[in-house]
Amino acid sequence: MRSLSTKNIKVTLLRSHSGRSETQKRTLISLGLKRIGESRVLPNLNPILGQVNKVIQWVKVEPAE
Repeated sequence: MRSLSTKNIKVTLLRSHSGRSETQKRTLISLGLKRIGESRVLPNLNPILGQVNKVIQWVKVEPAE
């Protein structure tokens, strides 16, 4: 994932977490994403970006307004 220069990022869950490994499910839940289509605005910090990179194939990341 390329670096975003904004203060916050918007993360949206695109695919279900069923059938995923337990650590990936926990990562999605820790990001606050439980249902498909659910979005969260999160700070653009390295720990958050590391979690997002772990589940990048199931989420959409965009700059937050």
